[in-house]
Amino acid sequence: MWSEPSASGSRRQPGLGAEGAILEVRVPQVLHLQYGMYVWPCAVVLAQYLWFHRGSLPGKAVLEIGAGVSLPGIMAAKCGAEVTLSDSSELPHCLEICRQSCQMNDLPQVHVIGVTWGHVSQDLLALPPQDIILASDVFFEPEDFEDVITTVYLLMQKNPKVQLWSTYQVRSADWSLEALLYKWDMKCVHIPLESFGADKEDIAESALPGRHTVEMLVISFAKDSL
Repeated sequence: MWSEPSASGSRRQPGLGAEGAILEVRVPQVLHLQYGMYVWPCAVVLAQYLWFHRGSLPGKAVLEIGAGVSLPGIMAAKCGAEVTLSDSSELPHCLEICRQSCQMNDLPQVHVIGVTWGHVSQDLLALPPQDIILASDVFFEPEDFEDVITTVYLLMQKNPKVQLWSTYQVRSADWSLEALLYKWDMKCVHIPLESFGADKEDIAESALPGRHTVEMLVISFAKDSL
């Protein structure tokens, strides 16, 4: 449950709508070996970033990749964005979970498509230019990193000003995206968690962030300024 504090409470964030605003999001969670069936700490942090910037979301074209239970994408849709959810076309049960999330939140207008990282599909080619790409903990297995970036690059070709809003959990000091982003002519800006109220162990009644080290990145083409 995301809420906006009143003026007498903690700091006010300019331009974010009425005081006391509350948003409830429901997502399914299934005990399954597949990663995409769970809500992970990164999803809660990314949803918090969307809530903080909800005033800029109405009318924006937003695609979530590797969506799974789709918490960030559902948040964006409830804040007025035109959302498409995607997960691997090779994992139909994950796509079904995306659809269940839409049903639970009464969002029939949200599209669900199969997008397998690193593969060029008809669904991917048919997507209109996007304004924001959401990615929660997709940088999980190092062997997938370049496939993810390849898919993002294809979307950036349609709209060079698109931004990738991504959270990832630091699991190894040996993993780095910097060289890969440089190779694909991209840059990233690290967003401090405290700048959007995500530096706590619990967010919106969820204890999932806990003591995990989560990073928030905004990735874009290197030639475009943020």
